[in-house]
Formats: sequence, structure tokens, C-alpha cells
Amino acid sequence: MDLAYIKKVIKLVEKSEVDEIEIEEEGKKIRVAKHRNSLPAVPVQATSPVPIPAAAPAPPLPTSGTAPATPPPQTKPEKKYHEIKSPIVGTFYRAPAPDAENYVEVGQEIKVGTVLCIVEAMKLMNEIESDVNGRVAQILVENGKPVEYNQVLFLIELS
Repeated sequence: MDLAYIKKVIKLVEKSEVDEIEIEEEGKKIRVAKHRNSLPAVPVQATSPVPIPAAAPAPPLPTSGTAPATPPPQTKPEKKYHEIKSPIVGTFYRAPAPDAENYVEVGQEIKVGTVLCIVEAMKLMNEIESDVNGRVAQILVENGKPVEYNQVLFLIELS
């Protein structure tokens, strides 16, 4: 890679909303990252599946005299969610084209290999597929918005 190319990549990152980009070409790799003073860098640790706790029950109301206290309500078992993360920095798209239907919707049952979205990086369209069976619980990114490497895109309720 030549110096002029690297300078262009640096200027592109400085002017964009992207905080970091990594490029590998002919066995050489460069990584350009912004370091903003206002936001501390927080490492992202992947743990999958992620348990999301049910809401805590309200404390029992005080009872007067001899009335027996009612037992607290049973809590639902915790649901397990699997995180689908972006493998690259790019732009998130829910459909293959602006006039096409979205790949998936919240509540939709999916299987391993189901295409969930596209992340566009440097004019390349990268299909992101599910690596688990389950139901789409949440879509965490808006269509057309930039995403970072390892950013969670979807929460999948495991089946």
C-alpha cells in the first residue's frame, strides 16, 4: 500500500461517522481509528447466549394484624438471547434493495443460514446470516445507519 492511499483512508475516516476501519491488501494490513476525547474506549466482550433477567417482583405490601401474607408471584424463567454482531465496519441495510422487502422482521422464526441483513463496506455487500435457530427478538440498528465492528445488530431468542 502506498502512502497516498493510506492518507486518503485517514481523511475518509476523519470526515465520516465511522470511528474505525481495517483494510487488508496483498498481505498488508492497516487499521485507522479515531480517538475521541469525549467518549472513553470500552472493550466489547462477546458472551453468547446472553440471559436477560425478568423484571423483579414488587415487594409485598405490609399486612395488618392476623391476615396471612400472600406469597410473592412466580417469576418467569429467564429467556436466553443470542447476539448477532457485525463482522465489519460498514452501513447496515435490512433489505437487498431500497424497494425490496426486509430480510427479517421482529418475531419471525429463523434458522441457521437465514440472511438477516447486509452490511455494505467499500461498495461490497456482505450478507449477515444467522448462526442459530430461533426467533428475532430485537433489531438494534436502523436501516441505512453506520455500524462498527462487533456491534450487536440482532438479539435472537433461542428455540
